[in-house]
Amino acid sequence: MSNGVRLIRSHDLAQTVEYAYAAVAEVPVRAVWVAGACPLDAEGGTVAVGDFAGQTHQVMRNLVVALDSAGASLTDIVKTTVYVASSNQADLVEAWTVYKSYMGDHDAPSTLLGVAVLGYADQLVEVEATAVITKS
Repeated sequence: MSNGVRLIRSHDLAQTVEYAYAAVAEVPVRAVWVAGACPLDAEGGTVAVGDFAGQTHQVMRNLVVALDSAGASLTDIVKTTVYVASSNQADLVEAWTVYKSYMGDHDAPSTLLGVAVLGYADQLVEVEATAVITKS
């Protein structure tokens, strides 16, 4: 358990997945909902056009900043959704591999999905997150 978050891995479900099936937040906690982190630079331009991995790196850096601004970190995350603008599974795996490199051993429940389009010009990847922080 890290910061009041306990990740659940049921032995009755497939053990081949790279994430926990559920997360439990011990109370009392403070919840943080992070809007989808996008591959934008400080001026609002989309970075790494056409590059799933490059955009995922920027997305994760932006997610870290957003969490930090709320007093949280990646290890406080209890759920993410990773959106990839592609119907090609290899593109989803490429984005997921970068995502996992930032999350490390903190394999919070996550949904990875391909979508038709994302909100910004040339955007390929977005990650939204929910985090909890134990109140002291």
